[in-house]
Amino acid sequence: MAETVTGTTITGTTPGLGGGHPEVLRLEGVSKRFRGRDVLRGVDFSLKGCQTVSVFGGSGTGKSTLLRLIAGLIKPDQGRIVLFGRDEVPLSEREMLPLRRRMGVVFQGAALFDSLTVGENIAFPLRVHTQTGPAAVRERVAEVLARVGLPGIEERYPAELSGGMKKRVGIARALVLWPEFLLFDEPTAGLDPSNARLIGELIAELHRDLCETSVVVTHDVECAFAISDFIAFLDEGRMVEVSPPEAFRRSPRPEVQQFLAGTRR
Repeated sequence: MAETVTGTTITGTTPGLGGGHPEVLRLEGVSKRFRGRDVLRGVDFSLKGCQTVSVFGGSGTGKSTLLRLIAGLIKPDQGRIVLFGRDEVPLSEREMLPLRRRMGVVFQGAALFDSLTVGENIAFPLRVHTQTGPAAVRERVAEVLARVGLPGIEERYPAELSGGMKKRVGIARALVLWPEFLLFDEPTAGLDPSNARLIGELIAELHRDLCETSVVVTHDVECAFAISDFIAFLDEGRMVEVSPPEAFRRSPRPEVQQFLAGTRR
């Protein structure tokens, strides 16, 4: 049975696209202003487990703001953000910790600590959020580095890594707490086509092997169409389209077609 999209609510009924999986995320009327400017205006959106959704939109349309709101790094001015069944908006930083342990965030610039080795960078969430012993930490770090195709580089420093390697280390760190939900902010930005393709393949592999639920904010059309179950489009602070990749390509909305043609930024 094919999946359906009702408004901006994704309802997957195909195995692997959310059928039978519980809802992971729901946004209801989410709005955010910065310096008197409406960045997001009444966004409604929901996502079931085991789905990958890429979010498109021109510069300044609120994509990264949406990701930061979902991660609980900032609060909306209006609306609800329900993550794993809990409205995170009223939660304190302390109350957010159990939710944060269930998700991993891959920041655009990898956000590695330059003074720490790769191994120490990846181990950081384990040491902050768990009581895992040193031997088990080393084992888990080695496991996630192997998962992203970088075994044995624990003792290297970020300055010794290429851009693509830094991205993969950032993904390894996001995986180290066994998250159920991953957030990617421009995972292929600044990479050459070969490395961008490798990162896209890695995201698709994680989804296939681990049934991760993911939201990917990106400008990379090729990557998004290769990894996504659904594509969402933000325009002027509103979620105006959510559809499977091929339906998105055929969208009658002029703003979508302009974006795909590269004439809308």
